[in-house]
Amino acid sequence: MDSLLGSLDWTVVALYFAVVFGVAIAATLRERRSGGGEDSADYFLAGRNVGWFVIGASLFSSNIGSEHLVGLAGSGATSGVAPGQFEVLASIILLLLGWVFVPFYLKSGVFTMPEFLERRYSAGARWYLATISILAYVLTKISVTIFAGAVVFSAIGVPFWTGALIVVGVTGAYTVFGGLRAVLYTDLLQTFVLIGGAVAVTVAGLGAVGGWGAMTEAVGPGFLDMWKPMSDPDFPWTGILFGAPILGIWYWCTDQFIVQRTLSAKTIDDARRGTIMAGFLKLLPLFIFVLPGMLAAALVAQGKLELGDPNEALPTLVAALLPIGLRGLVVAGLLAALMSSLSSVFNSCSTLITWDVYKKLNPGASERQLVWVGRLSTIALTVLGLAWIPFVEAAEGGLYVYIQSVQGYISPPIASVFLLGLFWSRLNAQGAIASLLTGLVLGVARLSMEASGVDAGLFTGMNFLHFAIALFLVCSAVLVAVSLMTAPPPADKIDGLTFGTASRPLSGPAQIAVPEKVLASDPAWRRVDVILTAVLLLCVAAVWIVFS
Repeated sequence: MDSLLGSLDWTVVALYFAVVFGVAIAATLRERRSGGGEDSADYFLAGRNVGWFVIGASLFSSNIGSEHLVGLAGSGATSGVAPGQFEVLASIILLLLGWVFVPFYLKSGVFTMPEFLERRYSAGARWYLATISILAYVLTKISVTIFAGAVVFSAIGVPFWTGALIVVGVTGAYTVFGGLRAVLYTDLLQTFVLIGGAVAVTVAGLGAVGGWGAMTEAVGPGFLDMWKPMSDPDFPWTGILFGAPILGIWYWCTDQFIVQRTLSAKTIDDARRGTIMAGFLKLLPLFIFVLPGMLAAALVAQGKLELGDPNEALPTLVAALLPIGLRGLVVAGLLAALMSSLSSVFNSCSTLITWDVYKKLNPGASERQLVWVGRLSTIALTVLGLAWIPFVEAAEGGLYVYIQSVQGYISPPIASVFLLGLFWSRLNAQGAIASLLTGLVLGVARLSMEASGVDAGLFTGMNFLHFAIALFLVCSAVLVAVSLMTAPPPADKIDGLTFGTASRPLSGPAQIAVPEKVLASDPAWRRVDVILTAVLLLCVAAVWIVFS
């Protein structure tokens, strides 16, 4: 297959990189000229002064990474629209983030999710979440995104490891330099490039296959059904309906990688509307990532395309169908998504290392020290991500399933302590630690047995989404039981941090000065957001009805 870019394509890609650097530098210098300075709040949370449109675009763009460009399209080529369920469900979970979780996060004034968990429960819970999150970023985000970038480059004629180093080098440079502000504004740019490029591939694919009817005939009607039987090995409807939301709550509502964008909001209304905007955008991947994978499968069935690896479905379509010039623009869009996701995880993970590890151990650290620890952490994470790539290459079942399954083993206990902790004030630190450790033991046991090929019956044989359901229920039971068997939490641990105490001001160790303008909600904004929320829910219902 002729997969090399022409000179015009390379010019387009080079211009894209130049614009990204320009936006990152401009955003950073503008803040410094306005007096932002180089302090930790500016570097890690963009000065807490970001509007809803930038937040919404960044939530979408940073999330669209390897599992979409490589894994989601690859799963679409083998499974049809079923993998798109995770994307559609994300639209609903984002509403939970904006309406349920964000008010408590902003009120507490925290920098990180582990910090919030300490305020609600204990320092032990904070250490657990910080450690697990950092490991998860290396195992399921950093290395996989670098790998996906290398796959894109490989499909267009650039050696695999050369492509990996290019993605890491360019992304790491502007992330280290500009912090979250550079990440947010490059995300905004890359959202438009990404959507435009993906739409171009979809349109070209539909034209090549002969239209929607020809695609359906080539792949079969089963490819257009989102709801698979309970016996389906990857996407059973029971797992989608009850298990996937558990992963979603962990990822969209409690994961630093995502939530950090809402923590940068200048008001609670901006944070909420940003999540609603992202919810609408999350309906797009079904059509611009899953559909191209199905189109690739249809072209293979028609004998018009050769596809050795389903993970290469999207870049293969780019190389095979698009003309010189446009091909470079679409490749820039693919790289935009990967770089956006990678820069976001670099910044979020370095925030955890700096705020929940270094500052915790060195409470007297200066602002300048914190910023430099964040920068050095980014460099270290790059090395670890590169080292893990060979293990990602060996993953079976497709890249998207690999990512979701690993998350399915670590997310249930975290989702449990966050979600139940907001709704029930009686839950305490002892229950949280017991629940988290129970989940860790069971999750690691399942992952280890699966990786080594050990057959432990139902424990290793059930679908990972069904396992997530069981693990969530077990961890929730442990959380409740241990909390009820031990003393209730002191008032200063729960005041203002649960729905039952939401009207009370924060006290004790949770007390922090949060500007009134951040928490003040405009009734007019709320009314519009309620309407937008209802429209989004109707759109989700329409997608489920059409693809059923």
